[in-house]
Amino acid sequence: MLKYGLLVIVVIFFAINMGASGVAPSFAAAYGGKLIKKKTALYIFGVFVVIGAVILGRNVAMTLGKGLIPKELITLEAVLVILSSATSSLFLANMLKIPQSTSQVTVGAIVGVGMHFQHLNTKTLFYKILPMWILLPLASYVLTLILYRLIYPPKHDNLHIYQTMFANEKKLKRSALIASCYVAFAIGTNNVANAVGPIYGAGILDIRLGLLCIAPLFGLGAWLMGGKLLETVGREIVPLGKASGTLVSFVTATLLIFASFLGIPQSLVQLNLASIFAISSVKDGHRHTLDQHLTKKTFIVWAITPVLSVAIAYLLSGLFLKR
Repeated sequence: MLKYGLLVIVVIFFAINMGASGVAPSFAAAYGGKLIKKKTALYIFGVFVVIGAVILGRNVAMTLGKGLIPKELITLEAVLVILSSATSSLFLANMLKIPQSTSQVTVGAIVGVGMHFQHLNTKTLFYKILPMWILLPLASYVLTLILYRLIYPPKHDNLHIYQTMFANEKKLKRSALIASCYVAFAIGTNNVANAVGPIYGAGILDIRLGLLCIAPLFGLGAWLMGGKLLETVGREIVPLGKASGTLVSFVTATLLIFASFLGIPQSLVQLNLASIFAISSVKDGHRHTLDQHLTKKTFIVWAITPVLSVAIAYLLSGLFLKR
C-alpha cells in the first residue's frame, strides 16, 4: 500500500512538472505577441491537453509501456524508478528555467531500467525513436526558416502578404490563438503518455483511464510552475509577432501530432524552440542566435538531462530492482 501511495505522489509530481514545461511552447507565441494574458493561457492549455490525450494519446503510451523493454519487467517498483528518474531530471531543467523534453527524460529512464535488466529493444530505440529525435527538430527549423523567409523581411515581392494581414488583423489574432490551442492539443496526444505508458506497462491502470486521470495534472503544473518558463520562451529568446507566432505553433504542433500517429515519444519543446531559433536566425542572423547565452544554456541542458535520467534510473535500478 505504501508503494502505491508513493507512486501516486511521483505521478502527480511528474505530471505537474510536464505541464510546467509544456505550457511555454504552447502559448509562448500568443503570449510573446501580447495576444493573451498569462492566466488565461495557463487555463486554456490545461483544457486542450486533456482533449488531445483522450483523442490520440494511446499510441505513444503503447510504445513507452511495452515497446522499449518487455512488459513483464515493468513492475510497480520499476515504474517508481522510471518516473522518479524522469521527474528528477525534468525538475532540474525547470529550476534552470529551460523547457526540457519530457519524452526524452522518460525514454532515458526506461533505457536505464532496461540496461539494468539487460533487456532493451534497441531496434525501437535506435531505428525508430532516435532518428525522429534528430529529423523532426531539424524539419521544424528548416520548414520555419523557409516559410518565414517568404514574409520577412518586407520587400516588393511579399507586400501583398502584409496588405492581407493588415486588412485582416482580427482574423490573424484569432488564428494565433487557435494555433496555441492546437499546440496544447498536440502535447496531449504525445506527452501525457510519458506518465501513462509505464503505469500501463505495469498493468496498474488502463491506458484510456490513465490518460483521462493524468492529463488534468498538466494544467495544474502550468498554473503552479509554468509562468516563468512562458516568460523565458515567449519574450527572452526573440519577441514573436502574430504571424511568426502562428507559424511556429502550426509547424511544431503538426510535426508532434505526426509523431503521435507513429507512436513516437517526441519533444514538442525541442520542435518549438528549433522553430523559434529559425525565426531568430532570419531576423538577427545565425551567428547572433547561436551566440546568445540563453541559446547555449538551452542546448547544454538538453544534452545533460536525458543522460542524467539514464544514469539515475540505472543507479536506482541497481538499488531497488532485482534481476
